[in-house]
Amino acid sequence: MSTRAKTPEHLADLDPGERRAKAISLGLPAFRANQIATHYFTHYNDDPESWSDIPNGMRELVAKEFLPRLITLVRSITCDNGKTRKDLWRLHDGVLVESVLMKYTDRTTVCISSQAGCGMDCPFCATGQAGLTRNLTAGEITAQLVARQNRVLQVNYPADLHDYRMLFLWEWENR
Repeated sequence: MSTRAKTPEHLADLDPGERRAKAISLGLPAFRANQIATHYFTHYNDDPESWSDIPNGMRELVAKEFLPRLITLVRSITCDNGKTRKDLWRLHDGVLVESVLMKYTDRTTVCISSQAGCGMDCPFCATGQAGLTRNLTAGEITAQLVARQNRVLQVNYPADLHDYRMLFLWEWENR
């Protein structure tokens, strides 16, 4: 039986106290944990090389220890005249998940995966075709959101970043 690789610990998997403790254990001042969290959770920036308030010599350590690469974009499909974008992500262990951004007249909806696969096997759903593989970590879920917000900011997507609906894609438990 093969063993799944453990998901690397990510900033989003830690509460504020755990972040500060981790910073201290790495020889960093505790306040650096707050700076890192602000870049990631407030500015949706997961690239320490672009952070001018973190010394150059610390950035590689910060990236490795707080922001390991958990997801990689495999493919994007855009339809509805650019109003819908569906992304396929490869997780650190090779498992695939999806996220979708949909712009409507009165709102924007973001669908993100909270599980890899689904046990329902609905014929119309690509996620369910492979069955349920595992639950995603807080870091993997948050990485989808940060990547999504980065994409919105990069392409000047006509969406109010503070007024959107979020849906989680997961197995239907009580069907």
